[in-house]
Amino acid sequence: MHEFLFAASIYLLAAVIAVPLAARLGLGSVLGYLTAGIIIGPVLGLVGAETRDLQHFAEFGVVMMLFLIGLELEPRALWDMRHKLIGLGGLQVGLTTAAMMALSMGLGLEWRPALAVGLIFALSSTAIVLQTLSEKGLMQTGGGRSAFSVLLTQDIAVIPMLALLPLLALSPAVSIQQDGSIARGGDHAEEAHNALSLVEGLPGWGVTLVTLGAVAVIILAGIFLTRPLFAFIHHARLREMYTALALLIVLGIALVMTSVGLSPALGTFLAGVVLANSEFRHELESDIEPFKGLLLGLFFITVGAGIDFEVLLREPMDLIGLTLTVLLVKGAILYLLALLFRLKGRSKWLFTLSLAQAGEFGFVLLSFSRQQDVLPGGLVDRLSLVVALSMLATPLLFIIYDLLSKTIGEGDKPDPDEIDEQGPVIIAGIGRFGQIVNRLVQSSGFKTVVLDHDMDTIRLMRKFGFKGFFGDPTRPELLHAAGLRQARVLVVALDDPAAAARLVAFARRERPDLHIIARARDRTHVFQLYAAGANDIVRETFDSSLRAGRYVLENIGLTEFEAAEAEKVFYHHDRVAIRELAQVWDPKIPSAQNPAYVKRARQLDKDLETALLSQLEKREAEGD
Repeated sequence: MHEFLFAASIYLLAAVIAVPLAARLGLGSVLGYLTAGIIIGPVLGLVGAETRDLQHFAEFGVVMMLFLIGLELEPRALWDMRHKLIGLGGLQVGLTTAAMMALSMGLGLEWRPALAVGLIFALSSTAIVLQTLSEKGLMQTGGGRSAFSVLLTQDIAVIPMLALLPLLALSPAVSIQQDGSIARGGDHAEEAHNALSLVEGLPGWGVTLVTLGAVAVIILAGIFLTRPLFAFIHHARLREMYTALALLIVLGIALVMTSVGLSPALGTFLAGVVLANSEFRHELESDIEPFKGLLLGLFFITVGAGIDFEVLLREPMDLIGLTLTVLLVKGAILYLLALLFRLKGRSKWLFTLSLAQAGEFGFVLLSFSRQQDVLPGGLVDRLSLVVALSMLATPLLFIIYDLLSKTIGEGDKPDPDEIDEQGPVIIAGIGRFGQIVNRLVQSSGFKTVVLDHDMDTIRLMRKFGFKGFFGDPTRPELLHAAGLRQARVLVVALDDPAAAARLVAFARRERPDLHIIARARDRTHVFQLYAAGANDIVRETFDSSLRAGRYVLENIGLTEFEAAEAEKVFYHHDRVAIRELAQVWDPKIPSAQNPAYVKRARQLDKDLETALLSQLEKREAEGD
């Protein structure tokens, strides 16, 4: 018991230290988990033989991840994306698999393990790439959307890969040596054979029928049994029962699939797709997500702890050379696909560099290949190092992209629209905030000119009969074409806080008399917009929060009038406070470290409390 508690404490301590540090450095959580495992394993030697056994348990995190991926993939959404998924994503997986297989055979592997190696290195890191694209604001670019399509194809392709790998293993009596030759004996295969209790001894056609029956049972159960099960659990009025049911669904499907010799990930993915349109989707996601995150993180820690650095130190040039080869081969294929699908400029290089590494599912397939005797243990250790090194190189690839993006143009970004209308109101940005402003102003009989840099948003507006112009609202020529010289009001509703501040500052310089209304993300953004010259600044959640607070007051004893008065006092006090705090705010110093700001904020809070108490006392006196 003591050894278990010590090991568990070491794993958790390493995770809570390394992962936040990696996230703050922009390296992503996966690299944080891998680094934590490397530190407690090969570097410090704090964990040892139990890592391999723990990894089998942690692999349920992968099963849960694929279940959640299935929940996110509605059949209709998949159908709408079919061209990019099959075209761009399918070509990437197919060409990379073929190229890496040919390279592996050239290095002496037999065709079956070579094909397994090709499948493993056809995948990229979904976790690292998506997180980095989101952090850098690149998801909506042409390269970002194309990269997302390929990653989605790869995630879906993991399912048939897991189903195919056991077929690449030799007979139960043979296995593959490190050099690719064939040897007799295979404990893993014998264990796998003994596990197939439902199909053991059946003829081939019987195995096929049982397998198809298991898949049909999972699909039909997802359609017809989940609703009554959730209704039954609902009557218990116990929150933990929902979590128990979610775990039961995942573990039960895994049991059925392993009983017929299929990957549990295949079954959970199918169940997730079936349940994607159900009303229980969000409930299942919230219940499974914590277990998935913890187990998946544990899996990556065990991968890092299990990396044999003696091999790296013994063969550093060979392994680094293999890693560079993987990056170059994948990069070349991605570059050709970018040209074929007409990605240009920054988008072409973003697509190429962001997906050139191997991915976290490579560890899963390597572990599965070892279990199924598709690849020998020594080769798996080497390939795990190559996968880890390529993932560790990902931040460097994004740095290269950042350097290239400064010297090349946008590429595939369409030209801005020719603006042929002008009006008294210009709205820059037509997201959730801007579209409400636009509808209110237009419904009151006033003309607006809408500018937005997202082509999809402009197209969606036009479908609903609202006219808008595509283009970057911060570009001076577009603003002047929209009528900046004659406009009476400019509404700045951009998502990017820095771009919003730049736009306000430019408009104020061009038109000192223009009334500028700006959307602010938070209080610091308010100060920036105030300094830039905005007249009215609206924090995006402030008014809705005030209304929610008024509802709270109404339901804990105040009358509607008293709650409304308290809301009004708070609103006016906050406007005064923002103006006063803006005078002592310094953009070079964090607010919490600015003594003048902190002192004034405390005094204003006391003033607010006094004002509210005075208002309540006045109401009570009038009531008496």
